[in-house]
Amino acid sequence: MLTAQEIYSKTMTFNWMKLMLGGATLLLSLLLFGFCVLFYALFFWICNGFENFENGFILLIMFSIWLSGTKAINFLLMRYFGYFVKAGHVAIITKAVTEGVVPDDQFNVAKNLVTERFGTSNIYFLVDTLVDKAVRDIGRTFDNITSFIGLTRIPGFKNIQKLVKFFLHIALGYVDECCLGWTFYKMDQSPFKSAADGVVIYFQNWKTLLKGAAKTALIVIGASICLTLAGLIFFGVVFKVMGLMVGLGGVGMLFAFAFALMTAWIFKVAFIDSWILVSMMTTYMQVAPTTELKVDIYDHLCRLSAKFKELFQKGQAEAAPSEPAPAAASDDSSALPPFEGGVQ
Repeated sequence: MLTAQEIYSKTMTFNWMKLMLGGATLLLSLLLFGFCVLFYALFFWICNGFENFENGFILLIMFSIWLSGTKAINFLLMRYFGYFVKAGHVAIITKAVTEGVVPDDQFNVAKNLVTERFGTSNIYFLVDTLVDKAVRDIGRTFDNITSFIGLTRIPGFKNIQKLVKFFLHIALGYVDECCLGWTFYKMDQSPFKSAADGVVIYFQNWKTLLKGAAKTALIVIGASICLTLAGLIFFGVVFKVMGLMVGLGGVGMLFAFAFALMTAWIFKVAFIDSWILVSMMTTYMQVAPTTELKVDIYDHLCRLSAKFKELFQKGQAEAAPSEPAPAAASDDSSALPPFEGGVQ
């Protein structure tokens, strides 16, 4: 059986692909930034000369245009290329954990698996979105449980609760990939049904899977801070050398900070997120095949999350006649059995 470290090192191809994709986003964003600065300079040179070069209002408008353009660039790249890199990485990790081997031609194997499993990017994004929102809905039940039993009235508990929620929010961001990994393991089912089963598997094994949540969150926070500071220093120096800090005033520092965050995000996604993904998926795919799915949990989760209910019902609608499916959750919540807490 391959360890998480071995799988991570053997699937570095996807790390470099993520880095290249992030680099393309950064490059296009820099080009857009250059266009905005040039337009700004030409506008004031033509209209008023350079005496009003530090017009804050126009600079903020320019920053807003640049920020919106950068978001659009990132969305388009992730929509048409990023989904394949992410889904392909998940597919290869699943294969490595369950079969104990990493294919030599990872790119083509991943491409075939993703195409066979999802067909189009639209289906992938719909499944991924439903799984992500369902997992976060379930995670928010911590609030409801602690409020119901009165723990929030304990002095200082709200601060502890906020800290736990913060760590869980970060850790749960990686769970949807684990659930998607199950869709590649169960290729004989519809992606919606397999994804719904994957969420149930996570819920049944939540103690094991979230054991390292605090460690995961600390790694993400620490790495993000270090990378952001490094990026801020780099872009701050570059902008100062180019004279943009003087020409753009305080907005120049805002641009430098935005580019620093973007750079930190690119390296985090490429290397830090990839390591956490491999680590969590290794644990998940080791316990998932031996997990006996409990039918009543589907009803409980449908009550906890409208998105899980949507995912579950789509899975039932697309299930083959030969596939045994758990009973659909009724729209009448009173018909459902009472939820008595977590699953052992």
